[in-house]
Amino acid sequence: MERALVIGASGGIGGAVSDALQQRGTAVRALSRSRDGLDLTDEASIAAILGRESGPFDLILVASGALEIAGAAPEKTIARIDARAMMDQFALNAVGPALVMREALRLLPKDRRAVFAVLSARVGSIGDNRLGGWIGYRSAKAAVNQVLRTGAIEFARSHPGVICAALHPGTVRTAFTRKYLGRHPAVSPQEAAANLLSVIEGLRPEDSGGFFDWQGKAVPW
Repeated sequence: MERALVIGASGGIGGAVSDALQQRGTAVRALSRSRDGLDLTDEASIAAILGRESGPFDLILVASGALEIAGAAPEKTIARIDARAMMDQFALNAVGPALVMREALRLLPKDRRAVFAVLSARVGSIGDNRLGGWIGYRSAKAAVNQVLRTGAIEFARSHPGVICAALHPGTVRTAFTRKYLGRHPAVSPQEAAANLLSVIEGLRPEDSGGFFDWQGKAVPW
């Protein structure tokens, strides 16, 4: 039986991915801050809780993240940049996944295919930025993309079967996006989960270190 570790499993996408995996017969270890105390902004929390886990896992998915933290909405202009809000974005959306990746070195197999994936966002693409705004969130997602890209190089040496990928789930109807959907078309968490798992299943070794959307198409860095 395959095993998966889903971090951020109490969120809309993380929960839907966990459910979908279980329905497929995968043994899922679902962790979250609200249920298990796994706080991606707390290094000691990550080390302690993941330190109690034993691998190997065939999939580790980091589905945690936030667009608005401590009431700080995304900045619409440079004039609204706030140091604290920007640091909060990096702590949760970039540093946290990097610390999980550090623990994943022990939790992923060295002798077969496995996937380490982090939910990123198209707005983290530098090449695809045409509208500006959302500076802290965009920058944190661009940073986590670099974490995945760099991590893939090291995993290729120590865990040759592991594929690292940054994934854009599309616009999903969750509490995370409710205030920002507007007229943008959005899918349910269940549909997003099915799309993401399809992409994950189709990843090849040469895709490691890549950035892909919910259709499996490469997203510009």
